[in-house]
Amino acid sequence: MARSELEVPLEIATSYRARSRGLLGRTGIAGALLLSPASGVHTFRMRFAIDVAYLDRELTVIAVRTMRPERLGLPRPRARHVLEAEAGAMERWGLRPGVRVSIGSPAGRGTPATAGGSSP
Repeated sequence: MARSELEVPLEIATSYRARSRGLLGRTGIAGALLLSPASGVHTFRMRFAIDVAYLDRELTVIAVRTMRPERLGLPRPRARHVLEAEAGAMERWGLRPGVRVSIGSPAGRGTPATAGGSSP
């Protein structure tokens, strides 16, 4: 199977404060937000539904879920990072279990991320 890549604008939240804030108070996001380290999320006080991808240490997708506002997502034991985006985005990008995400240069807000289109 041929490998395809898609570049997505990425924000990275590594501080406790940035991870806690996440997408709260926003009305949307153009790309995705990577929470690191993280193994679970919630959507309390969120204004829109989100897709959540749980990633392992190697940034391989463990699971993808869509969460409506006011929900509590159970932590994934093997997850070390969580990727959040607007609902429907991850399906369009081809993110599914087994796909590995790669992150461009760590410039913070607007860093490109690519998702390979092949599974192991």
